[in-house]
Amino acid sequence: MGTIQVSNLGKAYKQYASRWSRLAEWLSPFDTVRHRPHWILREINFSVEPGEAVGIVGINGAGKSTLLKLITGTTQPTTGRIATSGRVAALLELGMGFHADFTGRQNVFMTGQLLGMRMEEIAELLPGIEAFAEIGDYIDQPLRVYSSGMQIRLAFSVATARRPDILIVDEALSVGDAYFQHKSFGRIREFRNAGTTLLIVSHDRQAIQSLCSRVILLDGGRVLQEGEPEAVLDHYNALLAVRQNQAIRQQLGEEGRVQTISGTSEAQIIAIGLYSAEGERVKSVRVGEQVELRVEVAVNADLPELVFGYQIRDRLGHVVYGTNTYYLDATLTEPRRGEKITFSFFFAANLGPESYSISAALHASNSHVIANYEWRDLSVVFNVVNTDRAAFVGTAWLPPRLECSRD
Repeated sequence: MGTIQVSNLGKAYKQYASRWSRLAEWLSPFDTVRHRPHWILREINFSVEPGEAVGIVGINGAGKSTLLKLITGTTQPTTGRIATSGRVAALLELGMGFHADFTGRQNVFMTGQLLGMRMEEIAELLPGIEAFAEIGDYIDQPLRVYSSGMQIRLAFSVATARRPDILIVDEALSVGDAYFQHKSFGRIREFRNAGTTLLIVSHDRQAIQSLCSRVILLDGGRVLQEGEPEAVLDHYNALLAVRQNQAIRQQLGEEGRVQTISGTSEAQIIAIGLYSAEGERVKSVRVGEQVELRVEVAVNADLPELVFGYQIRDRLGHVVYGTNTYYLDATLTEPRRGEKITFSFFFAANLGPESYSISAALHASNSHVIANYEWRDLSVVFNVVNTDRAAFVGTAWLPPRLECSRD
């Protein structure tokens, strides 16, 4: 079984004022230092236990890819140490080592050897690689005639031909066409279920939440937060917004879950709730029941525009449905300081029996990344119960009309 232990890890690159400073340092007989260190990572500490799946997230430049390169040994740390046990496979740059003038089959053998396989082992694995890649007769064509999608299929198939003790993935879950994404995701899930230890970097919240039991948030080269996926990913989502004058805080919300609130406070939610068709505030609704999401907003500054949006999430944090007033062609223009605004969204709770939460946001344009006035996770927590519908499974209620004939 594979384990990863990272202790006080740091990585710095040398920065010189000019190329002449670099040359002068090289030629100096007195070991004169003419550079300053530029730290990419500092004081990184974490461990991954056998069979555990851990996700790593962070905005661009946080040091995610550098961390994976250090763990896989493609670059060396400046400080600290990394200890791994078991055979490690890494999906960092799919297609690395491929040569355009050689056939797919020849590239499989060359890449397999780079991954530490023997020729006999590659030959034994080759039928499975061909079957998973599904590129047909192209396996014997030069790589230069492949589409980018075909190259990705072949590269992923080679890299995952054997189940490793530790699998390290950097954005490989988002490669290729939709069909192959599902197929590659399924293989990674099979590895996890079979006991492979996973370390995954991805911007895909759904993928992280589906695979990982723990998430690490990197910011500025340091570990900002580590914990259960929903709370850490909510914090990461807040970091994606413009940081100027923005505050981020986390607090215990309903049911003991960590609630993330972020934004500039130029507009704020002062009341939000789910109401029945009779106007009563509710925390439990029936499958298909008509409900109202009512939101009261205070405008604290003169704004060019104001958009309200919400997401309904299941108990694991997966988004079931989301929309906003921008998409509904109802953006409010030039709201003034001191205004009070009420939004009411009427919809049928066509959801499966489960616990759900609503994340709410006030922002400009179509996304909180443009201007985040307030983002509030776990704004409403409610349950859906099935008391009068035919039994079904899943998070969506999509009742069919059935026709059946017998000859």
